[in-house]
Amino acid sequence: MNRRTFLKAAAACSLSSPASLYSQDPPPLIRPRALKPGDTVGLITPSTYVSDPDSLALADRTISYFGLKSKWGKNVRQRDGYLGGSVQDRLDDLHAMFRDPEIKAIFAIRGGYGASQLLDRIDYNLIRSHPKILLGYSDITSLHLAIHKKTGLVTFHGPSVLARFTEFTQKHFKKVLFDAEPAGALTNPPETNTLRPAHNLRTVRPGKARGRLIGGNLTLISAAMGTPYEIETRGRILFIEDVDEEPYKIDRMLTQLRLAGKLGAAAGIVFGECTDCRPRDYKPSFNSTFTLGEVLDRILGDLKIPVLSGLTIGHTDDQLTLPEGVVATLDADKQQLILEEAAVIA
Repeated sequence: MNRRTFLKAAAACSLSSPASLYSQDPPPLIRPRALKPGDTVGLITPSTYVSDPDSLALADRTISYFGLKSKWGKNVRQRDGYLGGSVQDRLDDLHAMFRDPEIKAIFAIRGGYGASQLLDRIDYNLIRSHPKILLGYSDITSLHLAIHKKTGLVTFHGPSVLARFTEFTQKHFKKVLFDAEPAGALTNPPETNTLRPAHNLRTVRPGKARGRLIGGNLTLISAAMGTPYEIETRGRILFIEDVDEEPYKIDRMLTQLRLAGKLGAAAGIVFGECTDCRPRDYKPSFNSTFTLGEVLDRILGDLKIPVLSGLTIGHTDDQLTLPEGVVATLDADKQQLILEEAAVIA
């Protein structure tokens, strides 16, 4: 390459959009097999530890309730500070569950913190060769983003084993994981008081869009930016959820995604119900502040795509299970997210 050609190539690279830094053609979509009664589920703690015997008993009871059998990761009861064992312990459990032919699905017992520590050590070829259901939310977003991006496997942003599992949560959990049919239209639970709804859906930007579903916890999506595992949103329906974050922090993370081109590239956006995402002490030293709704309107309302807020995903008792990678339609006018493809195969 001569000097002139080299300089042209360098200039082209320097002018490329930030969103293209780690962009790549997605691998072919892989759907795991549907669950059926009697299947064995692997239980792991890839993030924060679970050592309380009552919590472990509740996890076992939860799996039995759905007609499934539990198989514990050998390091589940390990505790390393706030982590569920060392990086190697947690990685070994993840790999062992994908490798074990008896295991039909892998459920995170809880989230917390630490799953991102595993990402550059995961054997993605192993996972691609042994596709299985992977379920969890919150910190498990790190695994969803990396595994889906590197393997094409449909993974599931849904309740951890220690979640509340209301009737609404159970219904959608079973519909998505046990039924090899499209789940169809998803919306919030029926309201008992329509004047003062418990779950307030709001159309931030009207319209309808179609694309593959991708997303998870906003804090973890933000933390993955600038790494090989950062989210790819181009032409996709992006869903975001979080909990207990003040509006200025939500503003900061959404602004980061906007500057990286991730919001404008999406076909549509769903912002989940954000519990306790309200102003508190006006930190850092604000004299005034915005509400969460005002932040969403200022950042997401300026986009030229449909945006819906308030869907019950993530940190809420009534929780939807969303499969990463399947084709979905967002109808912000009807306040629905429609899953057009089955997430699992029979």
